[in-house]
Amino acid sequence: MSFKIAIHHGPDCSLRMGFAFICALLLAQIILTTSAKAERVTVFAAASMTNAIDELAKKFQRQGRGTVLTSYASSAALAKQIVNGAPADLFISANTAWMDYAEKNDSIAPGERHDFLSNRLVLVAPVDTALFDGFTLNPGADLGKALGSGKISVGDPDHVPAGIYGRQALEHLGLWKDISRKTIRMPNARSALALAERGEAAAAIVYATDAAISKKVRVIAVFPAESHAPIIYSVAMVAGRKSAAAKAFMDFLRTEEAGRVFSRHGFIPLTRTNRQ
Repeated sequence: MSFKIAIHHGPDCSLRMGFAFICALLLAQIILTTSAKAERVTVFAAASMTNAIDELAKKFQRQGRGTVLTSYASSAALAKQIVNGAPADLFISANTAWMDYAEKNDSIAPGERHDFLSNRLVLVAPVDTALFDGFTLNPGADLGKALGSGKISVGDPDHVPAGIYGRQALEHLGLWKDISRKTIRMPNARSALALAERGEAAAAIVYATDAAISKKVRVIAVFPAESHAPIIYSVAMVAGRKSAAAKAFMDFLRTEEAGRVFSRHGFIPLTRTNRQ
């Protein structure tokens, strides 16, 4: 006795094949979506950006576009770490000089560098101090006298962007020579702010965005923009670390949505009309 198996290619078979094809497409989409959500972006950013980047990273993650890991320090320290092979995907520098350094050492992906923010430089002091009552910051002002026996904390002007801008401003106003010996050099702007908050420094030179997050200091004066080099924040993809999620987060930081967040934190988003 022999048996024959008949294969029918009728309408029911076509429906089953179509259903299987749709299921395969949905499964592929789920796999791709899960992979994208799991992709991580490691961001090395200037310490002055901590609050804003943390907020934007959470927003990016809530949108299911990837997981953002952050590391904050002075731009100088981060640039050197990246050049020495630290596993960063994106680098955000508080000045162009340290971004130039990373780029000249072939650590920045070609064509993936963008200037996108600015800031202001301010002189702050503890909220309860009377040292600066009646003080006006202008050329020739006696800042040393206002400080009395106190010190002024600054980012180390030999390599920290906030300190570099601060020394430029004080030199422009003719004040650096008199107060340089009263400076306490700190590894970044946030640590300079912390000394003033604790009253361990009579004053500090920090970014306006740093002053805005503290209830323990008050702004004594804003340094004139022309007294120092333009404060420019740059973001770039690290060479050899390009990924879809890193590209997406870098692009996200330059959107109007992110710009509103940066503005709320005191940064100045650069546009075609105000870009330096």
